[in-house]
Amino acid sequence: MNSKEMLETQAELIMEFFKKNPKREIEHPEVVDWVVAEYKKRTGKVFRDPDRGIRKLSQEGQLIKIKKGVYKYDPDFVKNKELEEFTPAQKEAIFKRDNYRCVFCGKGRKEGVEIQADHIQPKGLGGKAEISNGQTLCAQHNFKKKNYKQTETGKKMFIRLYELAKEKGDKETQEFCAQILEVFEKNNVNGHIVWKK
Repeated sequence: MNSKEMLETQAELIMEFFKKNPKREIEHPEVVDWVVAEYKKRTGKVFRDPDRGIRKLSQEGQLIKIKKGVYKYDPDFVKNKELEEFTPAQKEAIFKRDNYRCVFCGKGRKEGVEIQADHIQPKGLGGKAEISNGQTLCAQHNFKKKNYKQTETGKKMFIRLYELAKEKGDKETQEFCAQILEVFEKNNVNGHIVWKK
């Protein structure tokens, strides 16, 4: 068996586990323990880095990432994921609502900047192709959002600002950041990013 066949077999094994547990939010350790043991039993070999295999299947749209280390397989989502692209009419409605400007930087077509319709909740996390789930981003900010995850980036920014304000004794800015960070915590957004009060 060549390495490509082995990789396909490993991915198939991960998907076998998720397909036996549809629509259930499953933490990494449960999946990893099963696939490692099952792979050893079936092949006599060690399954290296199953975590990466799970992440790759999520990036390909086969699994839904619920939060860090928690994934779900939903056959309806996989079957309908192609339907979650914005139509040209939806894109135009999103652009018009946002005045044809990036909601991050305010630049748009008038400045010669390419704008794109972005899913606020990404398709890979179950985001729907609905105007309410769309926002206008310039190409640069859309790229950054995809690579840095805007809520994670936002929470990290407010943690840094909170800590800096604490060091400088700036109570007003510290309180402002604390209020925002408490909203993140109250709504369990990016709970894996720890804020030390």
